[in-house]
Amino acid sequence: MDDDHFLLLLPGLLCDAALWRHQLSALADLVYPTVADLTRDDSVAAMAARALAAAPPRFALAALSMGGYVAFEIMRQAPERVTRLALLDTSAAPDSQERASQRHAAMESLKIGRFAGVTSRMLPQLVHERHVEGPVGTEVRAMAARVGSEAFLRQQRAILGRPDSRPLLPGIAVPTLVAVGDADVLTPPAEAAEIRDGIGGAAFHLFPGCGHLPPLESPDETSALLRHWLTD
Repeated sequence: MDDDHFLLLLPGLLCDAALWRHQLSALADLVYPTVADLTRDDSVAAMAARALAAAPPRFALAALSMGGYVAFEIMRQAPERVTRLALLDTSAAPDSQERASQRHAAMESLKIGRFAGVTSRMLPQLVHERHVEGPVGTEVRAMAARVGSEAFLRQQRAILGRPDSRPLLPGIAVPTLVAVGDADVLTPPAEAAEIRDGIGGAAFHLFPGCGHLPPLESPDETSALLRHWLTD
């Protein structure tokens, strides 16, 4: 299989390879998919460098949420290695002051209490209300438990320290897909639209009845969308 048939998948905060498990299976006849480990570094630059070191010379790149921040960094460090780009439920802008304060509060809470992973309060922010109870919600909680508190702190530091990627957008010249759940409250459709508008010729998709995690919430639709993006 030549390098153009590799697909590098980047997960989000408190997510691991299970985020993409449906796509790993559904796209295996088309590409060789692999999921980067974004739990070991505390900056998006280091996350991107680690992912690039393990990746083939050229690859398609799909990313969700925090993975999108790393994808933008890969486009800074090695744009010539990326054949096409898919950005799901992410933002090119840095955190608002309110969002940054929320992250700092979450990090400080670990100093006085046990790591709670994805709590009942957090889950409705991550998935559509129809998935809060059931296998999707269970999977999200399990991923967070596997990632754990130390990686959570590293990831939050990386997210807080990320650069503004909006100036990067006009220079992205590979075929690009931007997609988002219509009920995503963490990175809402307006933020995805800003990315689409900044990248010339980018395609756009809105997942109906879906929150922040389409690969788990709408797995068949996500796989079909990525298949079209890979073959178009």
